[in-house]
Amino acid sequence: MVSILDIIGPVMVGPSSSHTAGACRLGLVARDLVAGTPTKALIELHGSFARTGEGHGTDKAIVGGLLGFRPDDERLRDALGIMEKEGLDWRFEKTTLGDEPEVHPNTVRITVTREHRHHVMVGASLGAGRIKVSQIDGYPVEVDGSHHTIVMVAEDIKGSIARISGILSDNDVNIATLRLTRKHRGGDAFMVIEVDERPDDAVGAALKALPWVKWTHRIDKVGG
Repeated sequence: MVSILDIIGPVMVGPSSSHTAGACRLGLVARDLVAGTPTKALIELHGSFARTGEGHGTDKAIVGGLLGFRPDDERLRDALGIMEKEGLDWRFEKTTLGDEPEVHPNTVRITVTREHRHHVMVGASLGAGRIKVSQIDGYPVEVDGSHHTIVMVAEDIKGSIARISGILSDNDVNIATLRLTRKHRGGDAFMVIEVDERPDDAVGAALKALPWVKWTHRIDKVGG
């Protein structure tokens, strides 16, 4: 099935939906992992992002996303200057994250730090502004930004999903999808919960209060 976005592309600033709109949305997701503008960031560009990203404005787009700008925000054009003016410790590097087709050519690894928060995210821009985040802190995930999303690391204990589902239900938040991965039985579990409604701060506080939850963050919908 072909979407109208595949034909005309998203509303955006920039010459390329994959190199700018998608890149900006990847920056927005990384920003949400540290709940605001990171003070330090390492942005590692792979494949086409590394070869042609600068000419297509990928650097500006990712920085704009980290600053909280949406793909149609005119400030994207000046994102690098805004970053420098604010004195943020952000740098770009070119890297190789693997071979195609296992690793999409428009892939970036973003390491972000803000206060006590520090996270590493790997994601790709798939075209027409669509994205896929494939890894957070070494855990395999699938986040496309089409839903508000809760990500968390928790101890792998019985009844954890029921408790989390109950908190969301009590706060009138409906689960769209829920995926759980773990490195081994009894170890840490990584949960990705896509929801129909944007969870408020009370939901986040209730989840963080669970004694077996190590950390949790909300990723706001960025497209789709």
